[in-house]
This record gives sequence, C-alpha cells and structure tokens, in this order.
Amino acid sequence: MSNKISLTLPDGTKKEFDQGVTSLIVAQSIGAKLAQAAIAAKLNGHLIDIKAPLTADGAFEVITMKSSEAPEVFRHSLAHIMAEAVQKLFPDAQFGIGPTIENGFYYDFLLSRSLTPEDLEKIEKEMHQIISKKEEFSFQTLTKIEALEKFKSLSQPFKVELIEDLPEEKFSVYSQGPFVDLCRGPHLPNSGFVKHFKLLNVAGAYWRGDEKRPMLQRIYATAFNSKDELDSYLNMLEEAKKRDHRRLGKELDLFSLHDEVGPGLVFWHPKGARIRHTIESFWKEQHYRNGYELLNTPHIGRAWLWETSGHLDFYREGMYSPMKIDEFDYYIKPMNCPFHIMIYKNQLRSYRDLPLRWAELGTVYRYEKSGVLHGLLRVRGFTQDDAHIICTPEQIEDEILEVLRFSLKLWRAFGFEKIEAYLATKPEKAVGENDRWEQAIVSLKRAIEKEGLPCKLDEGGGAFYGPKIDLKIKDAIGREWQMTTIQFDFNEPERFDMTYIGVDGQKHRPYMVHRALLGSIERFFGVLIEHYGGAMPLWLAPVQVAVLPISDKHTDYAKTVEDKFRQLGVRTIIDDKGDKINQKIRNAQLMKIPFMVIIGEHEQNSGKITIRKRNGENITQVDFDAFYKEQEWIKQSI
Repeated sequence: MSNKISLTLPDGTKKEFDQGVTSLIVAQSIGAKLAQAAIAAKLNGHLIDIKAPLTADGAFEVITMKSSEAPEVFRHSLAHIMAEAVQKLFPDAQFGIGPTIENGFYYDFLLSRSLTPEDLEKIEKEMHQIISKKEEFSFQTLTKIEALEKFKSLSQPFKVELIEDLPEEKFSVYSQGPFVDLCRGPHLPNSGFVKHFKLLNVAGAYWRGDEKRPMLQRIYATAFNSKDELDSYLNMLEEAKKRDHRRLGKELDLFSLHDEVGPGLVFWHPKGARIRHTIESFWKEQHYRNGYELLNTPHIGRAWLWETSGHLDFYREGMYSPMKIDEFDYYIKPMNCPFHIMIYKNQLRSYRDLPLRWAELGTVYRYEKSGVLHGLLRVRGFTQDDAHIICTPEQIEDEILEVLRFSLKLWRAFGFEKIEAYLATKPEKAVGENDRWEQAIVSLKRAIEKEGLPCKLDEGGGAFYGPKIDLKIKDAIGREWQMTTIQFDFNEPERFDMTYIGVDGQKHRPYMVHRALLGSIERFFGVLIEHYGGAMPLWLAPVQVAVLPISDKHTDYAKTVEDKFRQLGVRTIIDDKGDKINQKIRNAQLMKIPFMVIIGEHEQNSGKITIRKRNGENITQVDFDAFYKEQEWIKQSI
C-alpha cells in the first residue's frame, strides 16, 4: 500500500505528498504568499480545513479570502466567534446550532433572559476584541463516547442530543479561545481574517424546529469580505425596510392579517382586491391567448383522492386534519393536481386530444408552523396560479419551450427583467423510467438554452417524481425571489393510471407537467409591493387618478371630470373634503396615486385639466382627451 497521495492542482499540475500532509503544507509547496493567504482548501469539490490531514488522491485547490467559497468559511467562523462572545457575556448560555445562510449566519442560544439591542452592541464589541487577538481555530477528532463526555462536562445538552442522534462514530470538535463547539468545519486559521460584519436582529426559534421543544434566541448577522460590500448590503436592508409589504399593505390599505381569526389567512381590502382583480384578469386573458383552458375545482376531496395521489404518504404534515362527512374523511386541498387528473380521466383520451393545457387559480390550504409565517410571503391559505400540461412524448419539448417563453413574457409584463433559471436533475431515489427522465431533462435544458437564460445546475436536486426548472427573479433592489416552477411528474400519472390512445390504437402513458408561473397570488402580490415600493405602475394601480377640486365651488366640475374618467374605465376617486389643496395633494401622494387632476378656476373656465404626477411633475392646462390617449390605461397584450 502506497504511503503517497497524488494531488492535481487547478492548472493541471500533479504533485505527490506523504499521506497525512496538511493543506497548509501543500499551499507552502506552491508558494509562500499563497500559504499566507490560505484560509481553507478544497479536495474533490469538498471544502476542508487548512490543517486537516490529506489521505486521498484528488483535485486540490487552495481557498483564499478572494475565492468564491470564502464566505462560507469566514461566515461559519464568525458564527463561532459570536458564540464565544455570547459565552463570555452569558457564562451559562446553552448553544444550539450556528450555520451559514445567504449573506450571513446565525446562532441559536438558550439564555437566562431576553436579549436587547444593547446586548447586540456588547456582543459585537466583544467579537471585535476576539478578532483583534487572532485566536487560532483548532480541531480534534473524538470518538462518540469522548464527544458525549466532552459536551456533558461543558453542560451543553443540545450538543449532547445532536451527538446521540447522529450515526457517526467520530466527531470533529473545534475550539478557539475558551469556546468549544461540535462542528464539521472548515474554519479560518485564526479569527484575525475577518472584520466586516454586523449583528442584525434577534428572533425566536424552537429547538430543532419543534414547537414542543425549548424556544431559543436566534441572533442573525451578516458578513462580507470588504467594507464596501457590507455597507452596500446594509443599505439594501434599509431600503428593504422602507419597502416592507407588511408596512405598505397597512399604509396603503391593501390587506390585513388577523391572528384572532387564523394566522396566515389573508384579508384583501378593496384596493388590494382591485389590484388582485387586475392581475387575475390579465392572467386569464393571457392564458386564453396562449392556448390554455381554465378550470374550477372543489376545495375538499375524500381521503381516497389524497391516498391515490400520495399526498397522505408524503405530505400529511402539511395537510389539515380531515373532516367527517357521511362517514367518510374529507381533506381540504393542499394541491390542485389530483382534481385536474380526475377531469382528465372523466373520458377516454386520444393522442388527437393532446396537448391539454389546463390552468386554475385554485385556493389551497397548507399547514405552516406559526414561526415561519411572514406577511403575504408565507401563509396558510393562498391561491396558486396552477396549470397542468398533459401531452405525448413527441410534444413535450415544444410544450416546455412554450411554457418557458410564456413565463418570461408574463414576468416582463409585470416589470421584472432580471431572471435566472435553476435546473434540478434526477435524485438518487426517483420514480419513472430512465428514458423519460433523460427526455425531460433534455427538454428543460434546450428550452433554457433557446431562451438564452442564465442557468445554474442543481445536480440531483429534482423531486423524486421528476426534474424541474425554477425561475428566480431579481427585484428593484437586487434581491432574488424563487417564483416560477416548471415540474415534471412521473408519479401521479402512474398512481391514477392516466392513459391516452396512441396512433397505434394502444394505451400509452402521457407526460404531465405541473406549472406555476407567479407561484401564488398572495406571495406574488407581496413581492410586487416591495419591488415597486407600493407605487404600482399605472395599469396596476388601485386608484389611477385622484380628482382634487381646489375649493367647494369647483366640486361640480370636478365630479364631471371624475365621471368622464370612470366612463372610460379609469379607476378614479374624488377628494371633495374640506381640506386645502396642498393637503389633498399630500394625501394622494401618500397613497401613491399615479395622477392627480387639479381642478380650479382656470380649469373650470377653460374646460381643461391640470395634471400633477406622483413624482411632483406638473402639466398645466391639458386637453382631457389628449391626456387620456397618451396613457397606458390598459395593459397591452404580450
């Protein structure tokens, strides 16, 4: 047995080393500057600690603070530094977990009291002191028994529970200064590599997500490799606060949530309902134009339906308890697809009937834990803009391309231009024939390529029942939102024995694709509010024009103008209260109404109107018809 290992460097160079050599020594063999900058390494695609012994051949790369993988390493290390600071300030703290997340990290703690904003400042200050000391991160490998003894002696029951539940027989334990943690790593060589971070807020989090377990305090933080990146992100967060759909929804009187009625259930107010009506009308019109038919299906179904579909096996925890009707169990629907399948099976289908494109704005109900509910973005009752495409194998590639094109056109119509695709392929455990999986993945890939979309591959990330495309959009302040899903399903056609009669006169299994473009009306509406900061484009605005008479003597003419707009289908209100005109203008601006029509003596005498836009621009003495014709009151077809 050889005592040597062979490492292939990024430039293709191969080097031999003794087994057990550390990544740091390998880095030193490449160059002193590289070794000095090294924070971790990558072997065969997996991040490893710079001090870890190497025992296998493979592709090797040194990770520095400039590497794309660096944030994972320094954010994870900062989570440990934060935990050390908390331990110093709260010696009796018990530690949960502290993973990295997008743009930052968090750590969960059980503490003797609730944290305050002042506590976060103290923790930050302590973290800077730890960083200034350049404390070394060191690790050791312990057996399961040794690891249990270690964390029992430290009075850390959450760590003990994790060790007991994990199947491993060996565990890596990291320490820096007095702090010790159970962790796979890797971590920075020492704490001095990081400087640019900010503790953001504290939230409650049940241990292991179980509402019956202790409630811990979760400190969220962000970190970047440069001050400019950190400042830019913090500025974005400030802008996000201004655009928070929950605040704007209340200020603009769009929707409300009432926990006393039921958490996660949305109440649409007149203005919000008006926007929703506009969205849904446009959605329906475009679906008809793109060859879809619209369905309406029940809200409940007998247990048989959900047993056949597999939801009671795979999704029971997300479904509400059954209700007993005529001695049968009925469930409120979490999905629309089984109902669409029942319509399909209502008659014998031929290849000549296919493809079928069936869409529904179907309201569904799913149980979400109270801790994850978030305004319109995470709710328990929502209307999914669902559709199912049922077709032959020969039709599938064209259908996928068309649904992707349709998705992109719809997003661009709503003002979203930055769109990226994520392609998720076959996982280890999957149903369906291999050739169907291969054809499905090829169809998804070709559609993405033909549309020229930037794409990231999620190898093995598909559902067990089929591959999918997820479309992620970027909003006005650069945040990414996962919205559209185009999902193959090889499971339900089998479970429901869906067939069609082919050219050969024999029964064949059709392809079925689930497709949600906007995702859900509620979540889309929340994203839309934040994207526009509540200032909806003209065609979506719940009130498009506010008619503002300067005084009571101008009210009659103002009502004539209001009625003229209404007859043309323009969403109009008149403010004929006794306020002064400046207050009326301010009120309209606060409601983010696109146009204010000012009616005074000049307008009344001339029969014209004065326009004030919500950005403050004034257009005086305008002919009514000319003004109306210039505006995009009705969204043009896409």
